[in-house]
Amino acid sequence: MKHSLFTLVFLLMTSSAMFAQGKDAFPVQATIKNGIIEGDYNTKTGIQTYFGVPFAKPPVGELRWKAPQPLDNWSGVKVTKEFGPRPMQKLIWGDMNSRSNGVSEDCLYLNIWTPTTRTSKDLPVLVYFFGGGFVAGDGAEPRYDGESMAKKGVVVVTVNYRLNIFGFLAHPELSAEAPYKASGNYALMDQAMALKWVNENIAAFGGDPKKVTIAGESAGSIAVSYQMASPLSRNLIAGAIGESGSGVSALAPTTLAEAEKIGVEFLQKFGVKSIAEMRKMPARDIYEMYNESGRFGFPVVLDGHVLPKSLVEIFNAREQAQVPLLLGWNTQENPAAAFMQGLPNTKENFITKVKQAYPNDFEEVLKLYPHETEEQVAYSAMDLAGDRFISYSTWKWFDLHRSNSDQPVYRYLYAKLRPPLVDQTLETGLAGGTSKRANNAPPRPKDLGAPHAAEIEYAMGNLDRIKEFAWTEDDYKTSETMLEFFTNFVKTGNPNGEGLPEWPKALPKDDNPPVMVINTESKTVKATNDARYRFHDRFFKNNK
Repeated sequence: MKHSLFTLVFLLMTSSAMFAQGKDAFPVQATIKNGIIEGDYNTKTGIQTYFGVPFAKPPVGELRWKAPQPLDNWSGVKVTKEFGPRPMQKLIWGDMNSRSNGVSEDCLYLNIWTPTTRTSKDLPVLVYFFGGGFVAGDGAEPRYDGESMAKKGVVVVTVNYRLNIFGFLAHPELSAEAPYKASGNYALMDQAMALKWVNENIAAFGGDPKKVTIAGESAGSIAVSYQMASPLSRNLIAGAIGESGSGVSALAPTTLAEAEKIGVEFLQKFGVKSIAEMRKMPARDIYEMYNESGRFGFPVVLDGHVLPKSLVEIFNAREQAQVPLLLGWNTQENPAAAFMQGLPNTKENFITKVKQAYPNDFEEVLKLYPHETEEQVAYSAMDLAGDRFISYSTWKWFDLHRSNSDQPVYRYLYAKLRPPLVDQTLETGLAGGTSKRANNAPPRPKDLGAPHAAEIEYAMGNLDRIKEFAWTEDDYKTSETMLEFFTNFVKTGNPNGEGLPEWPKALPKDDNPPVMVINTESKTVKATNDARYRFHDRFFKNNK
């Protein structure tokens, strides 16, 4: 009897929860190229959502490590009300709190938020690529949610793409079978396929295929730089937003020969004789082999197909998408400890580390990064760690496009410090999410600036969806400003608008270009530290 009563109560609670989740919505359908899909029309928000919409065939079996294939048509109605599975990956950098339906190779799904009505059409579109180093993440994370921007009149799309070994393995056998005679870059081809899908189908959701802006953070930003440059995608976009990263020096491409060599060595390490044998393996085996290898992903490839040349070569030839670009980075892209490697922040230690990193150029570096006091060392070590990691990479993209395009380029520096965590037993990850701090472990050093990835939930208007932080009025003010900047840019190619601080575009060859510092009180300043990036341009030999 007790068990029966418990079961009854459980069922009632479950039914109530299910009812509560859908109480403000009714079904809505859209006819796309391959058939009819059904999502939800939320009467409370006015936003229609379609989650877990397939944009390519599942890349499984014989389609593992092949370019994404177009979908077959279906009959009847495909229900698209739940986020699809996220790509194969380990949880790293803390739990990214995905809302996706599990983990699977069958991961090529996108999500749509649209404010369209029966009479509206030709709305601007944002397609957002998630970050995670090309090894983790997915488009269902709460910080990427598209509802807030959709409420401002934009159709928002988030896209899944293959990751790590599933998304980037190159091998001579794979190159031999491909019609374009190369391999790797499957993740970038997934993104390109999603953009093609948007071009063909977004009108069914009120979107204008000629007003598609692509955006992303970290690996997503790097992906945006590649899609701007790729012949597969550059004619499908009207604008681009990059948050921290480009493929110039961060996750930069390697040659096809080197990528194939890495793939051959991987198979040999695990005694796999051929790609055919590897395609027959369960996803679990490949997942475990990849994790055992200790690799951080596989490289992007100069394959002659997705990427015919390096980004520097493509942009200098003015072969990239000639569209407006908005981009920037955060004040603490990497903590000081990443450069000091455990040493105290003394002048002597900083000089030692600089000499190790720049044995032939240390005198110039020491002039560029002040280091007389411990405070100066802390900030300079943070700046140098961030520049080496991703800030220079983003600056170079900025410089390439303003120098090789007549389109406007807008640059920001995100500076808002996050509030404390609600749960002090947690600590933040380096690329999002939180994790439990080990017992007796000392707390991480206090942030001196805005950490890598911290701006995402501000830019997308999603503070309410991130429960870990004790958000304040200042945070919401910063978020509203950044969301307005981004939304205006998606709509017009210009972030400026009523009630916002003026954001001038950058001009070529300006050594002190305007930078919008995004904070509680956002304002434009003249860049004063670009000599650091011009030095790294020479150091990385990208200045030719």
